[in-house]
Amino acid sequence: MQIFRTDQFPLPLPAGHRFPAEKYALLANAVAKLAAAQLETAPAATKSELMLAHAANYVMALFDGSIDASIMREIGLPWSAALVERSARSVGATIGAARSALHYGAGINLAGGTHHAGHSKGGGFCVFNDVAVAIRLLQQEGRIRRAAVIDLDVHQGNGTAELFQHDSNVFTLSLHGEKNFPFRRVPSTLDVGVADNTGDGVYLQLLDDALHTLAANFQPDLVFYLAGADPFAGDRLGRLSLSKQGLLARDCRVFDLCEQQRWPMVLVMAGGYAVPISDTVDIHLQTVRELLSRHHPKGG
Repeated sequence: MQIFRTDQFPLPLPAGHRFPAEKYALLANAVAKLAAAQLETAPAATKSELMLAHAANYVMALFDGSIDASIMREIGLPWSAALVERSARSVGATIGAARSALHYGAGINLAGGTHHAGHSKGGGFCVFNDVAVAIRLLQQEGRIRRAAVIDLDVHQGNGTAELFQHDSNVFTLSLHGEKNFPFRRVPSTLDVGVADNTGDGVYLQLLDDALHTLAANFQPDLVFYLAGADPFAGDRLGRLSLSKQGLLARDCRVFDLCEQQRWPMVLVMAGGYAVPISDTVDIHLQTVRELLSRHHPKGG
């Protein structure tokens, strides 16, 4: 199994910016202690690859810096060439992890899960939609026909839903805070809204039901799992009140299903905004550790 890191390409953010970019380096360093030989530098997705999911004028405007200021405000990050490179590498990491999954059964991007980016614009800290680009590229190459997206970030995956809303070969499942961002949504194949302050028990039952619906109605060639850390009780943007133990139980349910169904799986990190940031890193790390415990090392 291959694990891709993007932290060597840091996001150049102004002091005090609310996006916790440092979590990527902290996570990569922690994962390196578990599986240093498996960590690889993320390649950058090419413009032509990005255009498989995104409008050409949107991609080109980002690369040449002519992107409209209103779009950058919606993304919530200041434009820079470094931001565009980092975003392209995050997509490349998910492409690499997807190739790993098809070869070894699983692959990991220690970033990614940028599910608010749609066809012609980004949003919510998401510049490009890494999962959508990877699916379209693998479909184009004939490596897969059908894909499923299991999105357990606390925020609804509106960009992913938009990009696949007319594609019966992609099943998008989003389990998210019902009253949380984004407030203008595009319907997924299956949306499950969760009330604020829902704890582990109710959440896990809703997840069980959603995963059963997926397995009963769809057989993907590849699964993309967005393992957001933001349903955590201590997350400042989450509000769902899950414990770390509950989040690990969530992960295990997804991993168990993929193993039972023999579905290769790509793990991406998605959101996490806890204070202290060490809680977010701990949650992502336990997800990675659990998946590593189930798979042989790269080449094994």
